Amino acid sequence: MERIAHTSLEDFYKEMTAKLGKDLESIFPKGLHKDIGHFNIFDIAPTIERIKATSEMPYNRRKYYKISLIRGKNRAEYADKIISIKKNALLFATPKVPYHWVPEDPDQSGSFCVFTEDFFMKNSFLKSLEDLPLFQPGGIPVFEIDDEQAEEIEILFSKMKKEIASDYLFKYDLIRNYVLELVHYGQKLQPAAKLSTSNDASLRVVSLFIELLERQFPIESSEQRLQLRTAKDYAERLAVHVNYLNKKLKESTGKTTTEFIADRLIQEAKILLRQTQWNISEISYALGFEELAHFSNFFKRKTSFAPLEFRS
Repeated sequence: MERIAHTSLEDFYKEMTAKLGKDLESIFPKGLHKDIGHFNIFDIAPTIERIKATSEMPYNRRKYYKISLIRGKNRAEYADKIISIKKNALLFATPKVPYHWVPEDPDQSGSFCVFTEDFFMKNSFLKSLEDLPLFQPGGIPVFEIDDEQAEEIEILFSKMKKEIASDYLFKYDLIRNYVLELVHYGQKLQPAAKLSTSNDASLRVVSLFIELLERQFPIESSEQRLQLRTAKDYAERLAVHVNYLNKKLKESTGKTTTEFIADRLIQEAKILLRQTQWNISEISYALGFEELAHFSNFFKRKTSFAPLEFRS
């Protein structure tokens, strides 16, 4: 059984000590204990040399959250989406969505922080970070920003750097507030429709469908298999008629249920083709296809490439 490797915090710190040429003790936050969760912050420039020396960065499913202010020309790749950044970007990385960040010029600066969900959620009224619109499934949370916005965000990172180096007893409570402010800053950059909320029953059905769909991902093992594959499967699980689900999804997202499922399958198929060495039959099985030919035809119809062509 093959499994996808995840980048843990331990992996992250091995990478950072190698990039910075420092030992773990010198970069690990002081005064951080287990019940706080984990948080740390870094400047981008000292970590960039190793990245510039490589022509390829692997997609990673990280086991932590990351917020980056990146100043410089870059490219961010999320599965099948490519976002070109000319000058400044605010990027939110979650454990569920692997991404590939490629610096495209040598002049790179900015800051990034890493944190675990238990750090962010301490004393929070939320049940999960995914209760926040910014971290809900289906989003591509990278935003191109202007110089004025970048300066505002840099101030927040500067405050976090100052606090993490201080001896203030409650510094992590204060830092948590700065992280929340960054999250809200990102949410304000999203289209207004993405942030709208309603208690309307039909919108709740749409939300529950998306949650149910995303709960099946990521595919982490070649022996894992999707249990819900069709519009009828989801409608039955949600106890609604398939036509009702289809109508409400179309009204809310512009897509039919089948189109929504197909788009998510293609996104995951591209990730598995890029990120794993699984053969096409294993990927087809994991994504719930009964026959390899059905998967190959589906993939080519949606992307114009055969799976092996896309992988190469």
